[in-house]
Amino acid sequence: MTTVRNEFAKLRHLHIGAIAAVSVAAIVGLTFVGALTATASKDSTTVSWALPLAGLSLAIPVASPLLLAVIASRTMEVEHQSNGWLLNRTNGADRGALVRAKLVSTGLVVAGATVAASAGSVFLGTVIGVTQPLPAALWLGYTAAAVTINLVILAVHLLISARVDNQLVALGIGIVGTVIAICASGFPSWAAHLTPWGYYSLASAADYRGEQVVTLNPSYASIAALAVVGAVSFWLTTVRLDRQEVRA
Repeated sequence: MTTVRNEFAKLRHLHIGAIAAVSVAAIVGLTFVGALTATASKDSTTVSWALPLAGLSLAIPVASPLLLAVIASRTMEVEHQSNGWLLNRTNGADRGALVRAKLVSTGLVVAGATVAASAGSVFLGTVIGVTQPLPAALWLGYTAAAVTINLVILAVHLLISARVDNQLVALGIGIVGTVIAICASGFPSWAAHLTPWGYYSLASAADYRGEQVVTLNPSYASIAALAVVGAVSFWLTTVRLDRQEVRA
């Protein structure tokens, strides 16, 4: 708990909250632009909750991967530059334990930002004139799926940034992840399952079919499997980091 508290204190100095706010603004902004573009035709059949939900399903994959990489990189870069690994070890926190603490602290920020962006998109629905009842179950389901995917990708980037001193590598992987996330909707289902970034397309709750926007059923089973595999892999990898640190 002491290590986690220390990590929260570091977040304030690293301006992680500001990065999370940029993420929320980017997602809501992209959703808003998409909604305005679609409603410009004044086609009343498109003004439904499927419209902002489709925008949100596109905006999160576009904005999240690189910003997740930036968050992970900034939280790890300080340890590489100030020999923080050794300092934390003398305080009883091995390398793996420190990475786990960073996932808790940054994960809460990322989860909160994702939920805030989803709530902002609900507000946009009322702005563009949606009068239908909110599909709360679908919206909450997509939000939970997006939070899960973001946390798994954050964990991946924390491990990469912990193992690689040059953070340009981690940021480069974030750029590649953004490309995969954007293009994954055109992948076959099996291909989307191969990388964590591909799961954004599996979580989509609405999409365009021709000129119409339709709601979809997110692949909750696949997202749950990703969460289990990601959690187990992250735990085993950080335990190995602890053991390597002890032997070192």
